[in-house]
Amino acid sequence: MARIAGVDLPKNKQVGVGLSYIYGIGRSNAKKILETLQINLSKKIGDLTDNEVANIRKAIDTECKVEGELKAEISMNIKRLMDLGCYRGLRHRKSLPVHGQRTHTNARTRKGPRKTAVKKKEAAKKK
Repeated sequence: MARIAGVDLPKNKQVGVGLSYIYGIGRSNAKKILETLQINLSKKIGDLTDNEVANIRKAIDTECKVEGELKAEISMNIKRLMDLGCYRGLRHRKSLPVHGQRTHTNARTRKGPRKTAVKKKEAAKKK
């Protein structure tokens, strides 16, 4: 089993699909990386040589931000928006949809379970 960027890639998948198991690498990025290294897309990950795996690992380290580094950058961008107090930052702070979706109905994933009127009254009494 090949291990690239801290992720174990499944042996039975094609290389183009298997690389997409790494956070930050999709099918198009995987295809670009494999074309530059001249590795066949339909080759299975289990059939890669150690040299090919090392070349893929080196290409990903130099070209792409993946896994922890990418997640840290994304969270810093969100934190920056929240600190600025811009509209998108306020939406993140309130845990509401950010990209203009309606919230009158829907948006339950982002807003959480419904808070019925009965529960609101009970919460007010407790205070």
